[in-house]
Amino acid sequence: MGDDRVIEPVFCIPYAYYESDWGMHEVKIGGGQGGSYRWDAPLKDFHDMDTLHFPEIIVDHEKTERMVLLARDTFGDFLKVQRIGLWWWSLGMTWTLVNLRGLEQIMIDMFDYPDELHRLMAFLRDGHMAKLDYLEKYGLLSLNNDGTYIGSGGFGYSHELPQPNFDGKRVRTIDIWGFAESQETCYVSPEMFAEFIYPYQYPLLERFGLNCYGCCEPIDRRWDVVKKFPHLRRISVSPWANLEAMANNLGAGYIYSLKPNPADIAVPQVDEAYIRNKIRDAFRITRDCRVEIIMKDNHTIGNNPENVKRWCRIAREEADSL
Repeated sequence: MGDDRVIEPVFCIPYAYYESDWGMHEVKIGGGQGGSYRWDAPLKDFHDMDTLHFPEIIVDHEKTERMVLLARDTFGDFLKVQRIGLWWWSLGMTWTLVNLRGLEQIMIDMFDYPDELHRLMAFLRDGHMAKLDYLEKYGLLSLNNDGTYIGSGGFGYSHELPQPNFDGKRVRTIDIWGFAESQETCYVSPEMFAEFIYPYQYPLLERFGLNCYGCCEPIDRRWDVVKKFPHLRRISVSPWANLEAMANNLGAGYIYSLKPNPADIAVPQVDEAYIRNKIRDAFRITRDCRVEIIMKDNHTIGNNPENVKRWCRIAREEADSL
């Protein structure tokens, strides 16, 4: 593709495991062949919260070891085979919340059932905390201060992790990157976000050595709240964020994780001049920031793989010209 991702001589094998639900599960309607879908949220009445329970993780160590041995037999002469724990993408909780309760309904709940919503968010927080406790206790976490994909884009290379007192064996949450976001609440006011989301995400992120925050939601609208999260280092600046406002907010104190609009290359033939001008303008705006530019969420590239190569070439040329 011509990007600058580092490809390391490592073949990673994740743990084979099963994780139960929260005692209820949404029913998807539609979604065939990658299309859109809606869902029937199961928690229709807060009185039914008593039927919820924390998810349980069951690790199949024998199957995991078989996969590791197979990989070593196959690639072991020229690749390092490494067992890693990949247990979550986001610790934001709001995706779980909307699956259980419904997206429109949680916005109504903030007005009509605030106490019950707080109770549900506290339950989700405690369930995620219990999960982290379990993974720590049984040594199932893996370091991610390397080429591991971190948060909503970017890689984990850092000399600040793990902690100085890391024993080299049992990885703790404080030794690794954490990540949370709340895309589902992008149309919720900063005040509502501060009341119903922030206080429950905070204790989860507090456990990690460094943190990423955000994905597609425009962080500029809630930055005054988000900036209070602990150990923040990488902030997602989505196509829907105000680039100038985020440049002023982040300066050189954070990684400005710039996410261009994937629609730019979702066409049969890209407009190279348009792409170049957009990237050049973004780099001008962020000239005093620590920027990484990541093209992602490409569900289609217009059936033309050359679009990806052209975009990477333009981005590199504009970066090199700074």
